[in-house]
Amino acid sequence: MKDCDSQKRRNIDVVKVIPYNIFLIGFMGSGKSTVARQLSPMIAMDVIEMDQEIVRRERMSIPDIFTEYGESYFRDLETKLLVEMRERSNVIVSCGGGVALREENVEEMKKSGRVVWLTARPETILERVRNNKERPLLDGNMTIEYIQSMMEKRHTKYAAAAEVIIDTDEKDLYTICEEIIQRLRQI
Repeated sequence: MKDCDSQKRRNIDVVKVIPYNIFLIGFMGSGKSTVARQLSPMIAMDVIEMDQEIVRRERMSIPDIFTEYGESYFRDLETKLLVEMRERSNVIVSCGGGVALREENVEEMKKSGRVVWLTARPETILERVRNNKERPLLDGNMTIEYIQSMMEKRHTKYAAAAEVIIDTDEKDLYTICEEIIQRLRQI
């Protein structure tokens, strides 16, 4: 019981320290969704999975959206969702891997929150996404070399957007979340 009370006090304290949205960015497979789910109860914040929300609204899978309407249409849906986040607070938003590539998206994220970039090595990414068929940008390109090439192309954009950078390689979820909380408190 004592532990529970101290955890509740700690959560309340964190909410007071983090009174804004948290946007998790990074390459696909960097751990955004998994970290968001773990972080949520630790700091008493809801989670919005951008990709899941877009799938729900469009009533079709991301690969189907890409095939039917193209990547640009999908990216416009991401931007629209970020604009809506201005009306919310205390939400962890697990962003799609390409969200930070648009400058307007970065501006929208920074209007209502802090941007946390989760990183991982290409080998880690491949291991995490290898069996996932919902990655249209990796369709037919599930290799370390291709992933590394895409990561290098996106690196500058992620770095420009990030206010906090957290390496997720070889760390357990709790450690990653504690690092995020600690680093956000320092901003």
